[in-house]
Amino acid sequence: MKRLLRGFTILWVVFRYGLDGLLLDSFQKPWLRLLSRVLSVGRNLDAPRGQRLRQALESLGPIFVKFGQVLSTRRDLLPADVADELALLQDRVPPFPAEVAIATIERAFRRPVDEVFLTFDRKPVASASIAQVHFATLRDRDGVEREVAVKVLRPGMLPVIEKDLGLMRLMAGWVESLSADGKRLKPREVVAEFDNYLHDELDLVREAANAAQLRRNMQGLDLVLIPEIFWDFCHPEVMVMQRMTGVPISQIDRLRAAGVDIPKLARDGVTIFFTQVFRDGFFHADMHPGNIQVSLEPATFGRYISLDFGIVGTLTESDKEYLAQNFVAFFRRDYKRVAELHIESGWVPPNTRVNDLESAIRAVCEPYFDRPLKEISLGLVLMRLFQTSRRFHVEIQPQLVLLQKTLLNIEGLGRELDPELDLWSTAKPFLEKWMLEQMGPQRMWRELRAEAPHYAKLIPELPRLLYDALRQRRPVDGQQQVVRELLEAQHRTNRLLQAIIYGGVGFVLGLLVMQFFVRLRIF
Repeated sequence: MKRLLRGFTILWVVFRYGLDGLLLDSFQKPWLRLLSRVLSVGRNLDAPRGQRLRQALESLGPIFVKFGQVLSTRRDLLPADVADELALLQDRVPPFPAEVAIATIERAFRRPVDEVFLTFDRKPVASASIAQVHFATLRDRDGVEREVAVKVLRPGMLPVIEKDLGLMRLMAGWVESLSADGKRLKPREVVAEFDNYLHDELDLVREAANAAQLRRNMQGLDLVLIPEIFWDFCHPEVMVMQRMTGVPISQIDRLRAAGVDIPKLARDGVTIFFTQVFRDGFFHADMHPGNIQVSLEPATFGRYISLDFGIVGTLTESDKEYLAQNFVAFFRRDYKRVAELHIESGWVPPNTRVNDLESAIRAVCEPYFDRPLKEISLGLVLMRLFQTSRRFHVEIQPQLVLLQKTLLNIEGLGRELDPELDLWSTAKPFLEKWMLEQMGPQRMWRELRAEAPHYAKLIPELPRLLYDALRQRRPVDGQQQVVRELLEAQHRTNRLLQAIIYGGVGFVLGLLVMQFFVRLRIF
């Protein structure tokens, strides 16, 4: 009965904001389109469709707000006006009572909140669709009093999520079977992707692990601060981390008045992002202004502060190679290479003609070369490539869509800080370094180190393996034959080792020469 009532509520909101017209107009059945026109009589639907969709999601509650945020990242599937409107959805929802947060903490740690923390601020400092944050103080393992931020999961989320996801899957099935664009939009796959995001964010231990990994990766860069995680006080429903003090990055005038170098701040943001992408293959994928602050403390003045690690992106070596080569080919105007990369990745049907795909990519990219490099939006170019690829039935990988969304956020934020920001000049060193590492001796050394444990186990076994092999071949009364075979095997081994050493030295010298020419010619 509850599910039925929830279904009626959703249908009423759909009717109220005129979303039924958006759905019925795309259906294949003529009588459904006629029904859409009849139902629109007497309703004021002057607002743009994207705005009506955003307002409808906001009225349906936190889960649908989060769904709209995730949906806004799929610009390869949505019209631009709808994606832009959904991107306005914020994680600002009314907080739940402090007593409920305290009850969650006490249930997680099985003791009163006053025994867990020295102080606990009952007024939340931030509230989102999944959790809210309170400030507190505690005593760590060393007996030092620490200021912390306590993130508490919104209660009763799992049943609500499962109920709403069930309805979303049902509606996605209807849209896919009835709408002309249903199969292309892949609504069931989008809902499944949203399901994964939500269940990841519902486990705060997973988010704490993401934060710890990013903190470890960023040590030594001295450009960004990641809060320390207090693992003794982490639970799937509660996460305790170091309290960070900073100014929201959207308050540019306040930062400038404090003496922060705004152009440098813009360049540092791009450096952080490309370091995470091309060096680590593990990047913060929710870097909107609400999750970024700037430190004004004397010891860390001007550094970024990253918050909220529920969504991170990961890239494999092949993903990084695909991206780096696409960017390099784009700036060399080698559109055929861009097309070949799409085909080599296996995302394009095997019967796709390279020349057709090359022509489509050229139409997207060529207009940008009439502008200075600093005016070229890499995120926008990537998005246009994804949209063009849709014609050729390219299966865009979710991790690259997430990267593209994050790149758009970073680029937009950077140019808001510094309109003269040249993203390419900042990104180029990382692409150059990555390409050289893939072609030079660094990769060989890295792979040798990775295989070292296997070699360390195999080498001590070689004498025994050689002895066993000779023993199996030994005649019954041929001791001298065994000695001759052993000496012969030793000579062969010596010759083989010499060949390997000479070949290795020649190979390394060749790589060094090739690396020199690559540095001159590729970039």
